[in-house]
Amino acid sequence: MNSLNRSVTTAALRDDLADVVGRVLYGHERVGVTRHGKLAAVMIGVEDLELLEALEDARDAAEFRAARSADTGERVTLEELRDELSE
Repeated sequence: MNSLNRSVTTAALRDDLADVVGRVLYGHERVGVTRHGKLAAVMIGVEDLELLEALEDARDAAEFRAARSADTGERVTLEELRDELSE
């Protein structure tokens, strides 16, 4: 993940939590947290989270519009679906 500014181990995070949170909050850094040598989590600022959520909302809306335009109006009952799945 090349958009990380730095990474810390979970042990280092326990020791330096205030510093890491400060870097994320005030330095707008993205900090990876590793566990057993593998990236386990990422700490990001609120602005980055809000941007990510806005992107997800936009993608969801686009997928909904695409599904709605592809909808033929055909519907099946639950019983018909069960019968089809049991075949």
